[in-house]
Amino acid sequence: MRINSKQQELIEGLICELNRNFPDVKFVDITESPENPNDLWINVTEPEDEDREIELTKFFSDKTVDILMDYGYHILVMPIR
Repeated sequence: MRINSKQQELIEGLICELNRNFPDVKFVDITESPENPNDLWINVTEPEDEDREIELTKFFSDKTVDILMDYGYHILVMPIR
């Protein structure tokens, strides 16, 4: 997996947002999407309850769509068990 400097900058920004807005959720790692190796997943721990997971998904969906539109990088924040 190759991550360029702009992708790294964007990922670090998303992780900072995660730490600031979801301190109960922890960064795990970064992987390629199984469907498309150009897409990156920021894997995070799953929130304790479903409402918190929905909040996390909504929060990051706007940010990741902005990244896709502005820079052409498809990066998702993925809660995992």
